[in-house]
Amino acid sequence: MFGLLFFILFTPRASEFLCTSSDLEMSYTFCDSTAHAFMFNLTPCSTVDKSVWKAALTWIPRSDIAFLKVVFHVWYDGAKALLWKELICSGADDAYSVCGTLKGETLVREFHIKGSRIKFPKGNYSVIVQGFSDDSENNMIMCLNFTMIVKQDAF
Repeated sequence: MFGLLFFILFTPRASEFLCTSSDLEMSYTFCDSTAHAFMFNLTPCSTVDKSVWKAALTWIPRSDIAFLKVVFHVWYDGAKALLWKELICSGADDAYSVCGTLKGETLVREFHIKGSRIKFPKGNYSVIVQGFSDDSENNMIMCLNFTMIVKQDAF
């Protein structure tokens, strides 16, 4: 069994062990010093399983989500591997159901992540995920720092 990745994030700067399997270990910390009400489930806890990851998110945002830009910074064995920015909500004709969530409102969503089709080389990954409520990336509303250790090549 590949296990279940389940974590509830309430304490700022607390490092939490998220999941372990024969090929993967994951943990997280918050990037900022503010407590968050955040829960995330992800199955399976594996990089070699070719099925799509299933995710469930529960979050109580600290500001309205009329505009949301997500920025991913990925490092692999200490070298910068990827910078990806995605505009999720712009306030007009938004395709995602997270858009329009109000400050203090509980957001509950389930979705699939097709990233499990990626073959991750063995090594240490650091992934910083930032959410901004403005295009200039000045007003950060969420920041998570994930550590992922891939124990064996998926090739």
